[in-house]
Amino acid sequence: MDNNMTLIKVNSKPRFVEDVQPVRDTSDIHFMAANTKPMSFEEIRSKHTIPVFAKDNESTISHQEFIETVSIVADKIFGGEQILAPAVRVSHPIKGRIPSAVGKPAKELLEHEKTLYFERMAFCIEVASINDRVGKNSLNLTIGGVRSYNLENLYSRKSEERFKLFIGFQNKVCTNLCISTDGFKSDVKVRTVAELAKAAYDLMGNFNVYKEIEKFSTLPQTMITEQQFAQIIGRARMYQNMPYKDRKELPQFPLSDGQVNLVVKDYYSDDSFCRNDLGNINLWRLYNLFTGANKMSYIDNFLDRNVGCQQFIGGLNEAIGLNKHHWFVS
Repeated sequence: MDNNMTLIKVNSKPRFVEDVQPVRDTSDIHFMAANTKPMSFEEIRSKHTIPVFAKDNESTISHQEFIETVSIVADKIFGGEQILAPAVRVSHPIKGRIPSAVGKPAKELLEHEKTLYFERMAFCIEVASINDRVGKNSLNLTIGGVRSYNLENLYSRKSEERFKLFIGFQNKVCTNLCISTDGFKSDVKVRTVAELAKAAYDLMGNFNVYKEIEKFSTLPQTMITEQQFAQIIGRARMYQNMPYKDRKELPQFPLSDGQVNLVVKDYYSDDSFCRNDLGNINLWRLYNLFTGANKMSYIDNFLDRNVGCQQFIGGLNEAIGLNKHHWFVS
């Protein structure tokens, strides 16, 4: 066995994982908000129970294994770079108690009698030394993933488990994530940690940093007027309420009505991305208003909507640049 391998126990089953060198800083925890709460990786690893498949008592791939696996792959792909410690957010706590506490009133439970895990988890790992600038904003390469146990049938036997993986950038002005389809795997199905590591390795290994930056670098040069912004907002309202058969041929709009309200509010008041004195706004600023509003999404659709923001704004940019028709703006 290699000297850099350590034997650990997960649910009483031994697994080998590589030691990860400690990092000197932590990724920014504010990459999303909604109903989530920040959680340290150490607390997840040491205090949270791990769900099992009920019919065979086989362990799921735990949140901590997911984070550790992606961290190890990132260290392999980007070795020598400044990789920050993971920032983790969780939601939907699943509470329980040990058998000896059966029948005991909840308010009388002692800490050691309680069990807890979180149904949904998202994390980000910044590679701070790989960065660029778009529209005077610094962007750090960022890797991460999402896990939602509600997508698994935990009442059956062990089967494929589902994960979401991404690699993109984080805007350090506002901590918004900038992710496109090239850096996103929306439905990774695996049975083992090794298969999960391979999926992460394939995503990171095939990611072209320079090509990705190009998708965002032209956005600051494309300006829309206040009237065009108002048209986008108005048609977004229409889009949310029109019959599916009418909207399926249109560009997909990624945000909910409540998030559209946030975009309008920040169009007037955001310190970094509001309109200019004439009411105009460039597409880089509009994109960040969209991704800022998307922070209020639930964990399980946060990444999908983030990618949708890039696709929508990218489509606007192409249509305006080529003077093509776009239903949301004319």
